[in-house]
Amino acid sequence: MKPRTRSVVMMASEGLPFAKTGGLADVVGALPRALAALGHRITVVLPRYRGAPAGEVCDEFDVSLNGRTLRPCFHRHAVEPGVTALLVDCPELYDRDALYGVGNTDYPDNAFRFAFFARAGLEVIGRTLDRVDILHAHDWQTGLAPVYLQADYAAHPVLGAARAVFTIHNLAYQGLFPADLMPALGLPWSLFGVDGLEYWGRISFLKAGINFSRLVTTVSPGYAREIQTPEFGCGFDGILRRRSPDLVGILNGIDTMEWDPMHDPALPVPFGPGKLAGKRDAKRALLEAFGMTATPEALKRPLIGVVSRMVDQKGFDLLGEIAPQLPGLDATVVLLGTGDPVYEAQWTSLAEAAPERVGVRIGFDERLAHLIEGGADVFLMPSRFEPCGLNQMYSLRYGTVPVVRRIGGLDDTVENVSSRTGKGTGFKFKGYTGAALLRAVRSALHLYGDGKRWRSVQLAGMAQDYSWGASARRYVNVYERALGRPSRPRRATPGETAP
Repeated sequence: MKPRTRSVVMMASEGLPFAKTGGLADVVGALPRALAALGHRITVVLPRYRGAPAGEVCDEFDVSLNGRTLRPCFHRHAVEPGVTALLVDCPELYDRDALYGVGNTDYPDNAFRFAFFARAGLEVIGRTLDRVDILHAHDWQTGLAPVYLQADYAAHPVLGAARAVFTIHNLAYQGLFPADLMPALGLPWSLFGVDGLEYWGRISFLKAGINFSRLVTTVSPGYAREIQTPEFGCGFDGILRRRSPDLVGILNGIDTMEWDPMHDPALPVPFGPGKLAGKRDAKRALLEAFGMTATPEALKRPLIGVVSRMVDQKGFDLLGEIAPQLPGLDATVVLLGTGDPVYEAQWTSLAEAAPERVGVRIGFDERLAHLIEGGADVFLMPSRFEPCGLNQMYSLRYGTVPVVRRIGGLDDTVENVSSRTGKGTGFKFKGYTGAALLRAVRSALHLYGDGKRWRSVQLAGMAQDYSWGASARRYVNVYERALGRPSRPRRATPGETAP
C-alpha cells in the first residue's frame, strides 16, 4: 500500500535561500526538498527579512495579539516541485539590520516579533492550504506555534487535525522573556506553569515548544542523549527526561548537490574518490587565497583548515591554548570565521607573526569555505558541545580528515582511526583540554606522513553517505508517530524535576 502523502508545514526563523545566520537555515533549506522527493507536500513559513526576494503576494490581512494589530502581507515562492515557501512580510518587525539583534545584543521586542510570526504563520496556512497534517516548528523562535495551535485552533477546519513536532537545534538558546509579557503574547495565565511555559519565573519559548508538541526531535542521536544530562542539558535536562519517550535524535544531512567536490565551482579542478589529484590544485589555490606562497615545500606540508564561529562553544578556548604551538608543527593552518573579538585578535596576531604558516580571514565567505573544505588535508572541530555539526560531514565528502571532539553529532559521524588497524574516517578526542586536542592533531599529522594509510582514511570518509534521504525518512516516521499520539503530552506529576 502506497504511503499517504502528508501535508507538512515547516515553520522556522531562517532558511535558505531566503535568510541565514547558521546551520538552522541549511536544514530548513534542504529537509523540505528531501521530504518532497519522498512524495510529501511541504510548505515552509519564514519571516521576510530585509533583502529577501519578493514573491507573489498571495494574501494580506490584519493579525492581532492582545489588541495590537499589524497588517502583514504574504509572499509565495514556488521553491521546487512539492515545496512552497510563504514569507511573512511585516517591515515594522522584520525589515532590520539583522535577524535577531545587532552585535551581541538581541532586539528588545524579540518576544513579540516571533510570537507574531507564529500567529501570522498559522493564520496564513489556515487560509492558504486545504489540509495540514504536521506543523514542524524549529527552535525557540517558533516555540509558541505549537501552543497557539493547541489553544486556539483545535476546531479550525484546516489546522484542527494538525499535530506538532518540535526540533531543538541548539538547547543553549532558550527564548527567555519576562513573565509579565504573557498577556501581550496572547497567552492566558493558565499556561504559565511547571508543565507549560514557566522556567524559573520567566517565559521560555523553547520550553513551550517542548511541552506543547506531540514529539520532540533534535539533530543527532548523541545530542538527544546528552541533553538529558546535567552536563549538557543547559538546565533543561529534567524537562527533557520527562519527555524522554517522545524525544528522537535524527542526524542532520548535508546538501550533496551544494557540497560535491566533483561539481563545486569554488574548486579549481573537480575531484572525487577515483580522482584525488584535483585536491592538490585546491590546496594550491587555498594557500594563494590566504596570501601564502604555494612552494613545493608548502604543498607537501599538511594543511589544517578551520571554518567556524570564533566562540567558546566551538572550542576556541582550546584552540587558544594550543595556538602558540601551531606554527612549530610541520603544518600550515588557515582559519575563516568571526566571533569573539578576543579570539579574532589572537588569531590575527598569530597570522601576522607567522604569515607563511598561519592564514586568517575574519568574516564569512561561502566560496572560501568551500575552498577550505576542498584544499585542506585536516579539518578541526574541537567543540565544547555540538548538536550535530555539518562541517565534519562536508570534510569527509571532500577527502579532508576531521579532528573532532567525541561529542554530539561529531561522535555520531566520525569513526576514530584505529591505531591497530588504521581503519576509520578521522581522529577524535574526549577530554576538553588543549593537551587532548593537540594529541589528536599530532596523531593526524603523523598519519599524513604515511601516504598509503592516509589515502585509505580519506577514501573511507568519502564513502560515507550523509545525504538527507535517510534522515528525511526518519522524519516521516516521526510524523506518523505524532499523528497517532493523544492530543496533549502528559503533565508533570509531583516530584518530577521540570523547572
